[in-house]
Amino acid sequence: MINITFPDGSVRAYEKGINALDVAKKISNGLAKKVLAAKVNGEVIDLTRPLEKDSTLSLLTWDDKEGKSTFWHSSAHVLAEALEEMYPGVKLGIGPAIDRGFYYDIDLGDDRSIKDEDLPKLEKLMVRKAKLGNKFVRKEISKHDAFTYFREKGDEYKLELIDGLEDGDITFYTQGDFTDLCKGPHIPGTGKIKAIKLLNIAGAYWKGDENNKQLTRIYGVSFPDQDKLKEHLHMLEEAKKRDHRKLGAELQLFMFSERVGAGLPIWLPKGTELRERLSNFLKEEQVKRGYHPVVTPHIGKKELYETSGHYAKYGADSFQPINTPREGEEYLLKPMNCPHHCEIYNHVPKSYRELPYKVAEFGTVYRYEQSGELHGLTRVRSFTQDDAHIFCTPDQLKAEFLDVLDLTKHVLEKLSFTEYTAQISLRDPNDPDKYIGSTENWDKAEQAIIDATEEVGLKTVIEYGEAAFYGPKLDFMIKDALGRSWQLGTIQVDYNLPERFELEYIGADNEKHRPVMIHRAPFGSLERFTAVLIEHTAGKFPLWLAPEQVTLLPISEKFNDFSFEVLAKLKAAGIRATLDERYEKIGRKIRDAETSKIPYMCVIGEKEVSENILAVRKQSVGDIGEMSIESFVAFIQKEVEEA
Repeated sequence: MINITFPDGSVRAYEKGINALDVAKKISNGLAKKVLAAKVNGEVIDLTRPLEKDSTLSLLTWDDKEGKSTFWHSSAHVLAEALEEMYPGVKLGIGPAIDRGFYYDIDLGDDRSIKDEDLPKLEKLMVRKAKLGNKFVRKEISKHDAFTYFREKGDEYKLELIDGLEDGDITFYTQGDFTDLCKGPHIPGTGKIKAIKLLNIAGAYWKGDENNKQLTRIYGVSFPDQDKLKEHLHMLEEAKKRDHRKLGAELQLFMFSERVGAGLPIWLPKGTELRERLSNFLKEEQVKRGYHPVVTPHIGKKELYETSGHYAKYGADSFQPINTPREGEEYLLKPMNCPHHCEIYNHVPKSYRELPYKVAEFGTVYRYEQSGELHGLTRVRSFTQDDAHIFCTPDQLKAEFLDVLDLTKHVLEKLSFTEYTAQISLRDPNDPDKYIGSTENWDKAEQAIIDATEEVGLKTVIEYGEAAFYGPKLDFMIKDALGRSWQLGTIQVDYNLPERFELEYIGADNEKHRPVMIHRAPFGSLERFTAVLIEHTAGKFPLWLAPEQVTLLPISEKFNDFSFEVLAKLKAAGIRATLDERYEKIGRKIRDAETSKIPYMCVIGEKEVSENILAVRKQSVGDIGEMSIESFVAFIQKEVEEA
């Protein structure tokens, strides 16, 4: 017998060799019908894998992130099966699950292509394949046999993948007549896939390397019932309306220029005002909490990033070194701000009485993202982090972490991000080479984050392998108005960079000690945060943040003089107001103001001039009444203050 521990802490005994699906059946037939995969001792596996020892077990359904991921991974295999039938001789790359669906990269050869109009036919074939209800069968296979199988198929992409695998760690999965190289796991069978939609086609370089051949990537999504698919397609339509790239252009917030360079955003006047208000809001909060503002260069000597470890970890994804006229001297566009801040700390010797020492900078950093991965403001090559670093004693770590946690929650809630989960991102225990520093320091840093979140009762999830290379972190996973999840703010505990930069302070014992470093960025990056904010609000920013708060709409030009007087009074009161003096009908002016997402409109005609009042409209609401100029000013100021 073996003991199985469930998420609620209960323990049950089962015969050795039982699988998770049979465990689910013993609990209830209803659960057995819903379960998709199992998490055993932290690893997601097939439901049919035997359990050979005492284990922790979570039964994963559609409601679990890993359950959806397994479902979508299996759907990618059904897509590959359909592709092989529809396009004989197709070569298959990889087909993983992604955040909201799956894709498969394929090579149809130089003489064939697939177009958007081909997707419905492929989709119908997938549905037929899924209805067959074929089981996903896992098979361990030797490297020699794996090579033989795909060599006979002539699939060089699978052969390249196999070449990088260790003999004894290779598995195939088969459903029906289709077999693929795959680590798994998978759902029990294709019959659970009831609704499928192929979404679009894109190009993708093999292994993300621009030097490799560009493959065809087919994106899709699938669900266990049609209603969920309908809901998803409705969400996609709404997402198109909220797309920050579309709204950013319509609201004239930012732009890109091929002459400037791909992935290098340019902020237009209205976008710059929005960005500055976000920055100033956080700067004011930081001053209250004892942060010192600093400014550091956009470049640094290569040796700086070799010391920090960033060159070894980010060098391949950074812009290449800048060579100066001096032989052998190389600089880099900075990939992170923290090495510069370590140098600031080191500039003057510190006593324990001066700690915590906090420096903050809205610092622009640079990463050379692949062109195919660039996406509006969410994936760029130049972005500004609301970066700050806290250098503290080990005894101060918990209190400082809690203060940063409080600041991050304040920032998110101020911007109406009320639904979020804090993800504790820890080391991958199976890949220690990804990280720098001692096991002892990592243990202390990870425990500090866990203890702090438990103290305040923060809802958290633990993800292994998501830590930064120098330390664990707390990532805030934000849900937007459409229920989509985004990773924004982050807090990181770091014992390693202080060692690499030999940071010290003199303690009360008059001896030298090593500080602990907290990295934090409540926004994450201004670019990504703004993109998510645009989509979350559909461009309807809160009044305190809106680039234009009020627009005055005279019915005709004869009311312009009065309108200019009102404009001056609003501006004098600190209200961001504009005047639409175009020779257009009032209906057109109102529609344009609505499209521009301006929170308030004041219509001015004969009555308003004669009675010295304003006819006020609210964006998306309509008329809200007449007010005196003074009352309207107070009304706007009150809303801003209460935000």
